[in-house]
Amino acid sequence: MGHKVLNARNLSNRKDVQAVLLAGPTASGKSARAIELARDLDGVVINADSMAVYQDLPILSARPTPEETGDIPHLLFGHIAAERNYSVGQWLADATAALDEARRSGRLPIFVGGTGMYFKALLQGLSNIPAVPDEVRARVRAEAEGATPAELHAKLSARDPETAGRLRPTDPQRILRALEIFEAAGAPLSSFQGARQPPLLDAARCDCLFLAPERAALNARIDARFDRMMEAGALNEVRRLIVRNLDPALPAMRAVGVPGLSAFLRGEISLEAAVEKSKRDSRQYAKRQFTFARTQLPEFVWEAVD
Repeated sequence: MGHKVLNARNLSNRKDVQAVLLAGPTASGKSARAIELARDLDGVVINADSMAVYQDLPILSARPTPEETGDIPHLLFGHIAAERNYSVGQWLADATAALDEARRSGRLPIFVGGTGMYFKALLQGLSNIPAVPDEVRARVRAEAEGATPAELHAKLSARDPETAGRLRPTDPQRILRALEIFEAAGAPLSSFQGARQPPLLDAARCDCLFLAPERAALNARIDARFDRMMEAGALNEVRRLIVRNLDPALPAMRAVGVPGLSAFLRGEISLEAAVEKSKRDSRQYAKRQFTFARTQLPEFVWEAVD
């Protein structure tokens, strides 16, 4: 991993750049940097964060506000309802359309977000995994209702031990996804992960940057930002979600902050404990983002930031 500072000065002479890819852990300053680059380089900002796609989570996903975006076009932010089980493949299809829109307008595409799998799909392609029909997904999730993540993991282990071995037993969303694919295709998820679709972008023609704050400073920023989220109405955001009785395994229901604040609203824990849980979950998520980038995104250059 190398280090560099990415700004308008060192991009202005690169006429062959297909896109800028700006990744990093939560609260690392990605959105502000993307807006700065877009303003300097006549760019369009395209979301690459799996929680910022949800229209129901503007606060907890730290979606840029209209005051922050100004006249800079922002695509794929808040375009998905919380009841949808949005996948990497669906995002990649939407990203393809957004990339075409940016190119037609003559603007530089700037992908920004914290979801490593989205960037990996852009640069390395995506496995040719079959689509899961809605009726199959509904049946699998109905059968899983009330089961613990450990029980779901054991069920997957019996059907697809290779995939189960790669998944954390505490990750019901990915476990359910693997079970759905097994039911839909009659074959394990692992059997489809060799063949890949071609990548959407050529890494050699992209500027790929991972913002890497020092860990203690990042943790302090995470805690302070969650306090600001609470002041901005994060609790009401979660309250509006839980009254809809959505499947708790849906990605939007597992966004950082939602489980903790939901537990408070159900009377299970105190507000202080809910806030502390949410901050802790966010710090742990940042740690996983660092690990994913280090092991799965070799195309990215790391930049130390204050």
